Amino acid sequence: MLPAMVHAQFTFTTNNDGSLNLYQYTGPGGTVIIPDTTNGVPVITIGDNAFYTYATLTNLIIGTNVTTIGSGAFAGCYNLTNLTIPNNVISIRDEAFGGCVSLTSVTIGTNVASIGDDSFTSLAGGPGDGVFADCFSLTSVTIPTSVTNIGDFAFYDCISLTNITINTNVTSIGECAFASCHSLTSLTIPNSVINTGQGAFQASGLISITIGDGVTNIGGWAFENCYSLTSVTIGTNVISIEQGAFEDCSSLANITIPNNVTSIGEWAFQDCGFASVMIPNSVTTLNEGAFNYCTNLSNVSIGNSVTSIGDYAFYGCALTNVTIPSSVTSIGYEAFANCFSLTKFYFQGNPPSVNWSFPYGNNMTVYYLPGTTGWDVFSYDYSVPTALWLPQVQTSGASFGVQANQFGFNINWANGQTVVVEASTNLFNPVWQPVQTNTLTVGSAYFSDPQWTNYPGRFYRLRSP
Repeated sequence: MLPAMVHAQFTFTTNNDGSLNLYQYTGPGGTVIIPDTTNGVPVITIGDNAFYTYATLTNLIIGTNVTTIGSGAFAGCYNLTNLTIPNNVISIRDEAFGGCVSLTSVTIGTNVASIGDDSFTSLAGGPGDGVFADCFSLTSVTIPTSVTNIGDFAFYDCISLTNITINTNVTSIGECAFASCHSLTSLTIPNSVINTGQGAFQASGLISITIGDGVTNIGGWAFENCYSLTSVTIGTNVISIEQGAFEDCSSLANITIPNNVTSIGEWAFQDCGFASVMIPNSVTTLNEGAFNYCTNLSNVSIGNSVTSIGDYAFYGCALTNVTIPSSVTSIGYEAFANCFSLTKFYFQGNPPSVNWSFPYGNNMTVYYLPGTTGWDVFSYDYSVPTALWLPQVQTSGASFGVQANQFGFNINWANGQTVVVEASTNLFNPVWQPVQTNTLTVGSAYFSDPQWTNYPGRFYRLRSP
């Protein structure tokens, strides 16, 4: 910049290329027109904090040569009511319109590539916020197809924002970009988006959200405190759900975790409202408090690649029984504490390393498979009774009895176990004959006997091969 020059109500500085930067405004406010040129020299930038907290500014017309709106340029102009950013503008920097509390509508020009593109220290002290942060009256924004990045805190605390369309060229949504947008109830994140920053939708009013297939990581606290959130569709390419991502989503009644997810972060689903969850085989680690205090959670399926269940992972849940796959080598401190309805643990392998606070009481029984070892020591160390886990015929439900002229029933046991069903016609002098061999691929298999009508009576039993 060269030394400033004053032209009526504007103070300009000269850029290195000879163009002008609007450094400061000192006029009466009202409707302000940013000139195209001054003394024939184009005005291409509106400088950082040029109109900062200018309370009398009510209407703004931006000149046709302006390409950049600087950081905090119009921050705190609380009587500015509407805004059109012309197509010649390419860059809008952080907090450019932050705190414009009367701003109700915004039209963003079709050449803007990023909503917020750098950080700075505002005149109020501390780091600057997003471009439209704290615009409490802003109700609707359409983001043009030129935008590829929605910056940190871009629409933070826009409490009246009810509608926003994210175009299919956006690749990144920054930290807290839509946090505390209490009136925003529905949103689709397009497949073009790869990154969502920490707290991107924290404490928003979202009821439903669709996360596109381009997203690979759901950032920490992304949906924390979204108390009204009832429906979430997670894209198939997500591999990581980070710390606190859905913490306190108490209305979230169901969740499907995609098969590519490998990590579920600390407190990721704490205090969520769903009753059932399936943790896919791709997941290797359940971090601390992952499902802590999900007080409706009564049914969980833990994938067979999980090696570690962290401290407090299922603390305070409504679980009645849990199956621990053989891949699990450690269970953390109070991982299942205060699960007052939990009475049965089914282990598919040898005992894992368990923190001393393993649950006990409440008629707790630990079941183990034939061929596994170490359960006598486990029972002694943790003061819990153990018993052999055997296959069971399910005599209740629609599967039991005659189906399509065949008598049958479901057999429940551990995944991957093989069961032979034998039959006999006489229990006083039984001769048992194998009828069918079943491999339980999902913890259950259906047996049916097409020959049952050939006998006046027939009895069945189960055995290992």
